[in-house]
Amino acid sequence: MIDLQGYGPSIAQGTLLTINVSLTSLAIATVLGVAGALAKLSGSRVLKTIAQIYTTVIRGVPDLVLMLLVFYGGQMLVNQLAYSVGYEDYIDINPYIAGVLTIGFIFGAYMAETFRGAILAVPAGQLEAGAAYGMSQIQVIIRILLPQMVRHAIPGFGNNWLVLTKATALVSIIGLDDMVRKASLAAGSTRMPFTFYAVVAFNYLIITTVSIYLLQWLEKKYSLGVIKN
Repeated sequence: MIDLQGYGPSIAQGTLLTINVSLTSLAIATVLGVAGALAKLSGSRVLKTIAQIYTTVIRGVPDLVLMLLVFYGGQMLVNQLAYSVGYEDYIDINPYIAGVLTIGFIFGAYMAETFRGAILAVPAGQLEAGAAYGMSQIQVIIRILLPQMVRHAIPGFGNNWLVLTKATALVSIIGLDDMVRKASLAAGSTRMPFTFYAVVAFNYLIITTVSIYLLQWLEKKYSLGVIKN
């Protein structure tokens, strides 16, 4: 049994916060990803351009730099706007809000490409056949497009989720008490950095391993009845 010098509950609390940040960021990334994919596939040149700029810029700038830009740059912007309207008290941006919004915004760009590819993978002839059969556009989307899109999107979606989960470690640099920051504080107090960071690594491994099994189950579920070449 590993002796955590009484810091076990603190690490556990940080682990729960890490999972919370991961799931909330995933929800934001999914919404942005769907919106980005639809924008790229739309007939609007404006929407296509906005979506292209979004995915290109976000995927080209390191996650750490974006985290610092959003947290510190956003804080400066909010306070400048507050001063301009006569509000003199300093406003601190909540690290949790900054963290989940940044991670969600970053991975929304990757999700957009995942969903775009999944939509394009659905044969256009099937959508046309559904419309010819008398289905409304909503029925075609719900009964034909979505089930197949989900099946094609699961591998890429799962990969993005695994990377996103590990990327949550970045929130520790802006002061959020996730398990990485908790481990860092414990390591500094006990001079046992290897022990605490090993526990964090093991916790991440458990989260990603459970995720992989769940994703494999989903992939099998959505592949039922599909003939593989």
